[in-house]
Amino acid sequence: MKTFLSVALAVPVMFLIGCSSSRTLVELTADAEALHRSMVTIDTHTDTPLRMMREDFDVARRHDPLDDDSKLDFPRMKEGGLDAVFFAAFIGQGPTTVEGNEAARASVAKILDTVLAAVARHDDAAAVALTAADATRIKAEGKRAIYIGIENGYAIGTDLALVKHYYDRGVRYITLCHSFNNDICDSSTDPDSSRHNGLSAFGARVLGEMNRLGMIVDVSHVSDKAFYDVLALSTVPVIASHSCARALCAHPRNMDDAMLRALAAKGGVMQLCFVSEYLRTPLPSPARDSAVKAMRAKYAAFGHLSPEQRATRKQERKAIDAAFPKSLPSVSDVVDHIDHVVAVAGIDNIGIGTDFDGGGEVRGCFDVSEMKNITIELLRRGYSHGDIRKIWGENFLRVFRRVESL
Repeated sequence: MKTFLSVALAVPVMFLIGCSSSRTLVELTADAEALHRSMVTIDTHTDTPLRMMREDFDVARRHDPLDDDSKLDFPRMKEGGLDAVFFAAFIGQGPTTVEGNEAARASVAKILDTVLAAVARHDDAAAVALTAADATRIKAEGKRAIYIGIENGYAIGTDLALVKHYYDRGVRYITLCHSFNNDICDSSTDPDSSRHNGLSAFGARVLGEMNRLGMIVDVSHVSDKAFYDVLALSTVPVIASHSCARALCAHPRNMDDAMLRALAAKGGVMQLCFVSEYLRTPLPSPARDSAVKAMRAKYAAFGHLSPEQRATRKQERKAIDAAFPKSLPSVSDVVDHIDHVVAVAGIDNIGIGTDFDGGGEVRGCFDVSEMKNITIELLRRGYSHGDIRKIWGENFLRVFRRVESL
């Protein structure tokens, strides 16, 4: 069995050796192990449900990331000391028409069905979580807590009643948009950044309904203007379920320092993402960039792809990676972002949202089985046990409790 200090990925964890801490790596590792046993750890964003939709993927079986590139399953969650996870029901942005909205709703329904059925089949290993308190309770039962989010409010279309429908099905956050504008708000990466000039009038109604129901609002992916609109209107703190610091990597998906301070002032939390292009400005690679851009354009409506089309896309992406190998950021880069957010917004406003199975991967934490390496690096840099508990779950759970208390 692969340990979190993986032999297969030994080189990526060498940054942990020769560190400024006077403690040895063995001592730091033992401390991290003890911490993970005693605290509740939460990853607020993974795209593992997209893999679960395939008949050949069993989330209760241990997979090798070097073989199939999968990042998370129940056995590896246990190995990595991850207690709770949000499975995102992701839907790519399609046309905002009656037909497009219906297709999006149907796709999300299938994903929710798949997740709930998988957890029910493996109730010895995991349980569906609905409240902030469930994470601690389910950990005490020796199981993994599975929360559900929806990535992209496109799943709502223009039907406000669907917000409650999704809440009743167990969804506890909705990411308001994805890479393109929808009927709720503008996206940070849509070429047309002024369709709504931020949050639409319908989006304001969606926000109000989420607040009323006790559903967490997720501002990852939204435009800067939409972000500030949400903060102005929400009656409770909000989260960014998988984002990074723009000061360290100038990507429009990331949050600048003013946004971080504004989020903190409202009691919100930014959950740090492990996607390379959000952590570190990529080294110039025109040929790779061109190939990836063409592939993304070809499969823009990812949520609507057939299994055969997804398999073809996967092979095309593997071919691009083989021809133009990626230079991955490291665990040190992840904690650099944590350091920055703490310095700007405070220790109470940062968490972890890896985006595993949606592009998240770094050297030293290539999959969920290596999550403790994040804790080791935090310990190496002098973070206290109390600080680390906040980063790994207490900050997010504070927001969750506040949202569900209405």
